[in-house]
Amino acid sequence: MNPSSVASIAQEVRSALLERFLRYVGIDTQSDPKSSTYPSTQKQFNLLQLLHDELLALGVPLVKLDPRGYVLAQIPATVGYEDRPALGLIAHVDTSPDFSGANVSPQIIEDYAGQTIALGEHAELTTREFPELKELLGHTLITTDGTTLLGADDKAGVAEIMEAVRYIMAHPDLPHGKICIGFTPDEEIGAGVDYFDVKAFGADFAFTVDGGREGELEYENFNAATARVQATGRSIHPGYAKGKLVNAIEVIYLLHASLPHLARPEFTEGYEGFYHLTHFHGDVEHAEAEYIIRDHKRELFEAKKAHLEHIATEINTAYQREVISVEITDSYYNMYDKVAEHTDMIDRAKAAMERAGVVPRITPIRGGTDGARLSYMGLPCPNLFTGGANFHGKYEYASLDTMCRAVETLIYLVTEA
Repeated sequence: MNPSSVASIAQEVRSALLERFLRYVGIDTQSDPKSSTYPSTQKQFNLLQLLHDELLALGVPLVKLDPRGYVLAQIPATVGYEDRPALGLIAHVDTSPDFSGANVSPQIIEDYAGQTIALGEHAELTTREFPELKELLGHTLITTDGTTLLGADDKAGVAEIMEAVRYIMAHPDLPHGKICIGFTPDEEIGAGVDYFDVKAFGADFAFTVDGGREGELEYENFNAATARVQATGRSIHPGYAKGKLVNAIEVIYLLHASLPHLARPEFTEGYEGFYHLTHFHGDVEHAEAEYIIRDHKRELFEAKKAHLEHIATEINTAYQREVISVEITDSYYNMYDKVAEHTDMIDRAKAAMERAGVVPRITPIRGGTDGARLSYMGLPCPNLFTGGANFHGKYEYASLDTMCRAVETLIYLVTEA
């Protein structure tokens, strides 16, 4: 593949990629954390079945959609390249349960010049509030109309993988080892790989295509846990409550106020961890709260969990009875410990980006991906950029130019030319 092929790949995939992405975001695949089924919503199968059928139509010989909502496919190695590492590409089809993904009606902004972009009547994208837009001057942007999310998380990744597969199948002269493709449900509710069969997937090393800004290559993520807090109060008429009343709301407030104020998401960045209060409800007799706990360093992560439990113990001691309990459940761990030894694959990803005209950005994920859990299931799996931004809400957008370079990157990553 000669240097001039970069431009030809971008030109060849651009219109097809846009059409494919718009088609995928038009399918509602919102997941549901309250569901007891797997996948959590039947409608995710609408896109999963389509991907299964499109892979077969592209000539991919080994494609399977299993009852739990995993599309697994393999493109066998070309003759003479069977000894190369089997590489995987993975993306999730569901969208966030926190914002509607139904009836998505995207806007296309050609040759973006830094202007304010209206998202319906009550929202807008501006460079003042979203300064990263300044990096995208001249790009074609795809935005919401202000009534739904866009679905670039992660239908941009899905479309990019599918377009890379289309290109590879249309160019049989490109040599490659075995290529493994996986599309998963329910990533947004933390269940994306609950039943993922690593052995059946068949890859030695994989990449989730679920990042954001152009050039992102992420192989560090948060260690993560959820803390459920329950407080038990005692309701007494407030006029006669001295020494008797225990207000469960105040008990949880006391715990919350005892946490370090600056260790919250709105005050942290980079490698800094946090406590984040995500839910609260209750009354004087009973109150409940839920926190997520995050930190990149395992020792700091464990210390944060221990600190929360210590505060609860101190509160119980002060009340001389158990008025508060904390139950902590680990969610996932930092993939770095499982990925860092594979420097050859990290270097391969950097080289693929550079061939596609992309400057690599090595950044920690301030969250988690399916790849974090897969790395601890025996499949090292860092994360690559997609070109999307402002996920999970009406301010979400994607750059078509960056999406095209993501496709180029994937083609260079999994082929040997």
